[in-house]
Amino acid sequence: MGTAEGTHFSLAIGNNGDMRLLVTGAGGQLGRDVAAHCSERGDDVVGVSHAELDVTQRDHVHGAVTLIRPDAIINCAAWTAVDACESDEQRAFLENALSVRWLREAASRTGSHLVTVSTDYVFDGSQPEPYREWDTPHPLSVYGASKLAGEHEAGPDAAVVRSSWVCGEHGSNMVATVLRLIGERNHLSFVDDQRGCPTFTADLAPALRQLAVDRRSGIHHLTNARPVSWFEFVQEIVSAAGKDPSMVSPIATADLEPPRAAPRPMNSVLDNFVWRSAGCIPLRDHQAPLEELVAALYGGN
Repeated sequence: MGTAEGTHFSLAIGNNGDMRLLVTGAGGQLGRDVAAHCSERGDDVVGVSHAELDVTQRDHVHGAVTLIRPDAIINCAAWTAVDACESDEQRAFLENALSVRWLREAASRTGSHLVTVSTDYVFDGSQPEPYREWDTPHPLSVYGASKLAGEHEAGPDAAVVRSSWVCGEHGSNMVATVLRLIGERNHLSFVDDQRGCPTFTADLAPALRQLAVDRRSGIHHLTNARPVSWFEFVQEIVSAAGKDPSMVSPIATADLEPPRAAPRPMNSVLDNFVWRSAGCIPLRDHQAPLEELVAALYGGN
């Protein structure tokens, strides 16, 4: 049992796990499921929330990683408030970019493999076809730019995972929002000119662990299969909850009131080319994990 200077977590590591893992951002929806999945697989896991380890503090990061000496670090820590990032660029780059530099430095010192999570928002959405890992990023927002900077900070040996429209049982996301709204309103409107791939933490978490176990490097696009518009996705959520999907109407992004502070890519569909070409099992069609999540969140209603 021990603590790293400047942090507030304690070590409780067993001896029989397959791998020793540090999961940052473990208080968030993805980090929480990553930590839980890895623990279920028998790994020795230290999951730390922002309150327990502030990844923007270099000394804290180095102290924690040196103390834990993980085989791999899965970095799920991020500031994901897309619109708020527009008015606080400094915080966005500190939390989404510079923190990755500190993790990469610490991982290099301890021989730990770094897996870090990025976003579809590194693209501008002007390309009509799905984006592959080698397509040129061009972020439209501060959030996207800060996450792209984090990709660069991760270095060539890390695995960088771009995902999109992430939803899980333990966080704020579109599924949770829609399930709340259908209890409050008879009609919903969502944009039909932004397309992407919903991704569920239940499926993304095992893929992140596999990248850590295999010590894979480079950029990977990882999403559940089958792209939809936000309008179509919300209709699917409503239907999975046993409601009439006709209660959802389409609206153009230009007609949103009030308009969003951060511009969104119109097409952020990610082709999981590297993952598929490496012989890895593709993530499921998003309908199955959507139904599972709706049952978990809404089953009692």
